[in-house]
Amino acid sequence: MALKDQLNEDLKTAMRSGDTRRRDTIRFLMSGVHNAEIEAGRPLDDAGVVTVIQRQVKQRRDSVEEYRKAGREDLAGKEEAEIAILQQYLPAQMSRDEVAAAVRAVIAEVGATGPSDKGKVMPVIMERLRGRAEGRLVNEVVTELLAAAS
Repeated sequence: MALKDQLNEDLKTAMRSGDTRRRDTIRFLMSGVHNAEIEAGRPLDDAGVVTVIQRQVKQRRDSVEEYRKAGREDLAGKEEAEIAILQQYLPAQMSRDEVAAAVRAVIAEVGATGPSDKGKVMPVIMERLRGRAEGRLVNEVVTELLAAAS
């Protein structure tokens, strides 16, 4: 089943069961997918929908940080609940060790020797790990491994 079809079915289920948080989160996600389709000028495939989901998860994580700084645990908790709902639609995320192994392979492949080669490594690794690892984690691992290599 296509991811958009799954979202539609889950929205119907949430509406029937009265799960307002899931319903609202899926509606907001579907709105984001619709806007991305308009911007692209074509329907999105599953990879495009995953990109929209990742963008919304990142936005919510940023919001959680800001809410915590402001002492608004209630709003931070709401955002975290929405993140949990969105993550159900993402592919399984790689562990830090798995990301590190992939980064080491790319570093060897492109011949990176230090932090100045980060620009060579990042585009290649991000393309390979698209949808399976968060960009922030990949960036941290690349920075650490390149610093250790120099």
